[in-house]
Amino acid sequence: MMWWNGGWGAGQWIWMFLMMFGFWAVVVAAVVFGFRALRRDVPPPVDRARAILDERFARGELDEEEYRRRRDVLGAS
Repeated sequence: MMWWNGGWGAGQWIWMFLMMFGFWAVVVAAVVFGFRALRRDVPPPVDRARAILDERFARGELDEEEYRRRRDVLGAS
């Protein structure tokens, strides 16, 4: 039995291209969203200068006035 135009018409080629494009779009989207989800699990970086200041205040090395002054210099409120 002979198929019209050799068996593959233009509509079938377009359909195959769209399916392949859709498959790769789903794969790329899954990878992108997967990496974004991994990045959300990482805790935000700790302000090391503020942490040291807090530790010094907790140990009693700084009084409250000195602590507040240095904290304000660091830009925290």
